[in-house]
Amino acid sequence: MPADHDASAQTRLDMIKARKETSIDVVNVRQFIYNGREEWRRKEKLVEIVSKDPVFDKSKREWMTRTEKYTRGHHDRYITIGRFLTNLPPSFEPVFLLQASQELLDKYGGVIASRGIFGCYLQTELGHGSNVAALETTASYIPQTKEFEIHSPTLTSSKWWIGALGKTATHGVVQAQLILPGGLNMGPHLFFVQLRSLDTHELLPGIIAGDIGPKSFHGFAATDNGFARFFHIRIPKEHMLSKFAQVTDDGKYVQPPHTKISYGGMLYIRSGMVTTAGWVTAKAAVIAIRYATVRRQGTRGPDGLEKQVITYPSLHIRLLPILARAYVFIGLGRALSQSFQTMVQRLSGGDTSLLAEMHATTSGLKILCTTSSVQDMENARRSMGGHGYSAFSGIGRLYADVIPSVTYEGENFVLDQQVVRAALKAFHSLFGTEGKGRPSPSTVRGLTASSYYLRLLSSPSKEPPFLEDGDGSKSSWNDFETLILLLEWRAALLVHEMAQTAHDPDATLFQRVSRGTTEAFVGRRVGEMINDFRKNAELQESDVAVLSRLYLLYLQTTIESALADFLSFGLLRIKNPSRVRASRDPTRGLRLAIARNCLSLVPEAVGLTDALGFSDWELDSTLGMYDGNVYQALWDKAQTEPLNDKEIPDAYEESIKPMLTRGQQKLTERKWETKL
Repeated sequence: MPADHDASAQTRLDMIKARKETSIDVVNVRQFIYNGREEWRRKEKLVEIVSKDPVFDKSKREWMTRTEKYTRGHHDRYITIGRFLTNLPPSFEPVFLLQASQELLDKYGGVIASRGIFGCYLQTELGHGSNVAALETTASYIPQTKEFEIHSPTLTSSKWWIGALGKTATHGVVQAQLILPGGLNMGPHLFFVQLRSLDTHELLPGIIAGDIGPKSFHGFAATDNGFARFFHIRIPKEHMLSKFAQVTDDGKYVQPPHTKISYGGMLYIRSGMVTTAGWVTAKAAVIAIRYATVRRQGTRGPDGLEKQVITYPSLHIRLLPILARAYVFIGLGRALSQSFQTMVQRLSGGDTSLLAEMHATTSGLKILCTTSSVQDMENARRSMGGHGYSAFSGIGRLYADVIPSVTYEGENFVLDQQVVRAALKAFHSLFGTEGKGRPSPSTVRGLTASSYYLRLLSSPSKEPPFLEDGDGSKSSWNDFETLILLLEWRAALLVHEMAQTAHDPDATLFQRVSRGTTEAFVGRRVGEMINDFRKNAELQESDVAVLSRLYLLYLQTTIESALADFLSFGLLRIKNPSRVRASRDPTRGLRLAIARNCLSLVPEAVGLTDALGFSDWELDSTLGMYDGNVYQALWDKAQTEPLNDKEIPDAYEESIKPMLTRGQQKLTERKWETKL
């Protein structure tokens, strides 16, 4: 290594060089990700404004108490802008707007929009989470006064984990069992309940509420997740969210057009979670890839310097698939939001035909995207070595906020069962209860997007593709349609297996069916995304080529992560296998294709991360600095640690000095004893 080499200065040079190596037009790709120039400019302008606003100063965030974080998080400007920047879906407002009667909308819609009241969505209870049907809170109708009585009959019926309930919300939408006169239980319904006085902010009589306390890893510190118990409080009959289901004045029930229609708000939140997972994963990818680009460690290269760690296969084989998932999940989130809006428009006209499909897709995607994002956070952090454990890396903060996503809005292992039920329902509607029917062509053509893979079982003549296991572009492992088809065959055979063995499923079949069917759906959507950017007039040929390889990597690594299924069902059928092979492993061709694809994407990595459009203020990471000056940033940040304000800490006189003194005295005493 040259004697005058400055490793800190080298990081900036390495980042400049990496940007010169990329072949994509970052501006074009960025506008593609943000769905157009105007959307990107709006976001860019917003970030420019808030990054200069003292309310959004992040320099002291690591040392703020939870109370301080909560107080700042409820600053007016923070509430207005913060949700847009964090991509976190609200819950109260969309639920209210989707389910409320016109009368209730006229009365409260304006004041909600202007933030004249703050709302929360009270579903989860101390004793029940994912099993919404078994919630214990009751809403009993009283015909004499035309009121509902909201009551928490047990300790476990206490509402729990409710965001903004602890200290902020003035009103809430409460999920409760609708009890009609005579004790008839009509199942969970939604009710609009005032919680606190608009004059004093004190809890109304009959309500106990508060904050449930700090969360693991100090995540969501600014959010006052709360508890509440209701003791026979009364609300007007009109405060039932009765756009679809109603109770008449004399206590008769009017059926909604669909039994699960009250879950519409939950579907909205789940669809938003896909977008959130995409952008959070993207932040982790940007931080880790930028750091891996400027971090030099280990073997010396031709320039006499230690090699950039991103050049090691053990690093880029971990990081580039994370980047691919971020791109795919962002696209999925956008498409899912559009589908949700279409469903809402149809629901407004009484059309519930899209509700079941939206439930199936949001359930599966919520599981897939949140599970992946949690794993990707940790993999990104570990890829950065010891420095990744520092709070200043920014990854730990992201991880703390993303890790609960696998449990809220449906615990993932429980939610798997809903995905499986939807898949089996589609299978039986196609092939009959015995699974042996022969569907008509029109029935097959009518398959929804979430069950499109089942078409592969509709004819005995259909069979999985044979694979060309050669090198280079001719390999089937580099063909989009072949990979998508493999994912669909895996899903179809998994569902067929489930239908045949549902009476005695194996230990992991539910999870494999859920993941397999969802990944088949995503695979087909990836194919559509590829067609979209190939037709995008704004993208150059080099942009399309690089994006194609990135999306190909998503498909390749998705198959690689589920090889047990593909081998179990004999789906890896190699065409014309040589009698004498260097390897007997039928999966080697796939892994070689992944290795070569990753290697080709290494020079594009920084450009692809730049296209995600994050500023240094947004990332708030010393290791993810745009200019690559990571060591200076880490040094400067360490100087702001309050412990460093004094050379001698307060603990010295209180505990450190007495311990040192005792230890030294004992040593002296032993020496004298030895002499004697």
